[in-house]
Amino acid sequence: MPKITILPLEWVIEATDGATIMDAAHEHGLYWPTTCGGEGICTSCACTIDEGATNLEPIGRGELKTLSEELGEAAVLARHLRLACQARVHGDVTVTKRGVRPTEASLPTPE
Repeated sequence: MPKITILPLEWVIEATDGATIMDAAHEHGLYWPTTCGGEGICTSCACTIDEGATNLEPIGRGELKTLSEELGEAAVLARHLRLACQARVHGDVTVTKRGVRPTEASLPTPE
């Protein structure tokens, strides 16, 4: 199974091959910032791909359009930005996204 390292949280999670970064995070009880709920029409889930960009499906036209309209195509490509709700993993990747955190339900209960 592909592994996703999420910085600065420094969590490593496993993902089903072909899952989106955001779906994999949700499956592990992590909150991932989004305003459109994973529709790919906002940029609040955008993350920087630090390592393993070739282990993601290529960026689609819709994803590139959304990112480019908000940030400009040159900035998107130079900063290796992807929408976590659209980027599907097929191998290990390292991403940076501030605001990712464990949800209340995923925290251990006190004894």
